[in-house]
Amino acid sequence: MIVTTNFEKTYQNFLEEVQQNLDNIGIKRNSKIAVGLSGGVDSSSTLAILKELGYDVFGITMKIWNEKYSELFGNYNSKIHGCFGPEEYEDIKDAQIICHQLKTPFYCIDLTKEYEEIILNYFKEEYLNGKTPNPCVMCNWKMKFEYLLSKAIESNLYFDYFATGHYVKRTIFKGTHTLAKANYLKKDQTYYLSFLNSKHIEKAVFPLGFVENKEFTRQIAMKYNLHVFNKPDSQNFISTRYIEIFKSQKIKDGLIVDKFGNILGKHKGIHLYTVGQRKGIGVSHSKPLYVLSINSENNTIIVGDKEDLYQRKFIAQNVNWIVKQTQNIYAKIRYTHEEAKCKVKEINENNVEVEFEEKQMAITPGQVVAFYHNDILLGGAIIKEVLLNQ
Repeated sequence: MIVTTNFEKTYQNFLEEVQQNLDNIGIKRNSKIAVGLSGGVDSSSTLAILKELGYDVFGITMKIWNEKYSELFGNYNSKIHGCFGPEEYEDIKDAQIICHQLKTPFYCIDLTKEYEEIILNYFKEEYLNGKTPNPCVMCNWKMKFEYLLSKAIESNLYFDYFATGHYVKRTIFKGTHTLAKANYLKKDQTYYLSFLNSKHIEKAVFPLGFVENKEFTRQIAMKYNLHVFNKPDSQNFISTRYIEIFKSQKIKDGLIVDKFGNILGKHKGIHLYTVGQRKGIGVSHSKPLYVLSINSENNTIIVGDKEDLYQRKFIAQNVNWIVKQTQNIYAKIRYTHEEAKCKVKEINENNVEVEFEEKQMAITPGQVVAFYHNDILLGGAIIKEVLLNQ
């Protein structure tokens, strides 16, 4: 990868666009900004950008790996790092090197206890209850934007704003600070930040929202001779097979049945299944079978045809409105899902009923649903229950 003259011109235009956005949302040029570092190229480039713009910056990262989990990972060796795994020390070292190169202070905050209590326990409990959790959404909300920052303040670290390498843009909609989709739509990460509130966002900075492609981010890192410019992105929240985390749990076998209750086979734990799954079900049949639902109360997996996965309505709980709106809404039921138009009816303060105009495939309890108006993020919720064939 070579940094060209054309890149330099594009980069200067990019810096001007980022600066104009920061000025527009009221971030003073003498502000002190803590930059959350993962040791990857996105957060490292974010630090370099803000340093280039003249802000008073420092790097901060969180330690979440607990050595007691080492035996669960065994000799598993992944070239692509996860957020949680024994290779964390390499990522922290990379973050430290980046700060040294850019001549900025670096701090590491220990959140091993909080991560286990909040993220790992949530992940295990959801799967054991027949749900499919989204630890990345919860980690961004609870760990990065709450515990990391509160512990940093407790450690006497002063800062005005917190920046991350997320591909999102800050905006104001109906007088409220919220997020808009990134210029690089393929990488847009508003979904993963759908549980933030306006106070989180008001104190946040996201320069990469104005990047047009990932190659440009890597070129930025290369411009500053950052050794992570070609480092692969983390692909999962955990660097081993997720089922390893259940080794210490008492798992009961159960039945696999069709939608009429006919027994088709047995399973070795409901945590091995998710709605929409086709491979690895463990049942031989004349045509492909898909997981339609998971009943944790009687420990059964219900399977059926692909067309049975398409549903229109569901109940969502733990609703987080950044900007409350129930008209002209689109909902995204997983990160890879293309959001679809829907109606949202409030049941009570914490629950809503969502109805799509057209049926959607594999609406999955436990997953996060994010709500949008055009490219504006309105908020998020957790899918609680699918209302079948309504």
